[in-house]
Amino acid sequence: MTADAFIHLPDLRTRVTHPEKSLLRLTPEMFAMWEQRARAAGWPAAWRLPDEEIEMSRLAVLGAHPDGDDLWIYCYGSLMWDPGFHFAEVRLADVEGYQRRFTLKINLGRGSNDYPALMLSLEAGEGCCRGLAFRIAAESVHAESAILWRREMLRGSYAPAMVPMQTPQGPITALAFVSNRAHASYVGELPLAETAAMIASGKGVLGTNREYLVQLATQLQALRIDDPYVEQLRAQMESAA
Repeated sequence: MTADAFIHLPDLRTRVTHPEKSLLRLTPEMFAMWEQRARAAGWPAAWRLPDEEIEMSRLAVLGAHPDGDDLWIYCYGSLMWDPGFHFAEVRLADVEGYQRRFTLKINLGRGSNDYPALMLSLEAGEGCCRGLAFRIAAESVHAESAILWRREMLRGSYAPAMVPMQTPQGPITALAFVSNRAHASYVGELPLAETAAMIASGKGVLGTNREYLVQLATQLQALRIDDPYVEQLRAQMESAA
């Protein structure tokens, strides 16, 4: 990160994990460690996409990205507090026609076979989703996007897309990971009570689904981002505890 990366959002400086301290910075070495843990836990060989398929997905989206151009990454969930990649700038960003929704059912990460969880995604719909846009400097785009791709496209449950959006400093186009509705994990938007109940019980090797929702709501509150869906989910989950 550059010294002035938080120039637009100085209060965020202490609320974002430094990339070098992130356990989700999936360098080849960290990825190999994840692979070892997966084998030790008895996960199937096909628990993730092959390296070649992940890289093909990245090149399909970024292969035509001009050399010398920075790359913006739109973040609406855990990337808002733990991006895992080096960035030169961060801004608030609004995406029209999308909304946060827990639409991906998972049995890895914060879920398991006995206690499945729901993963957050960016779902096409009415309204506007406010999140953060992180700018990767041109000279770092190749290396940092590869690290990000291993994390977000681990199982292919997202569809990467370049999406136009507005920031207080002007319009940008950023890479966003939206719902892959063709993926086996996609369950769509479930009733609020069912969603809250699954989040309340989900747990896996990365922690609980409950912790994730609380972290999300806390970060949104710190950024003064109003998301009724997230707040209603948190309230319903806590009232049922």
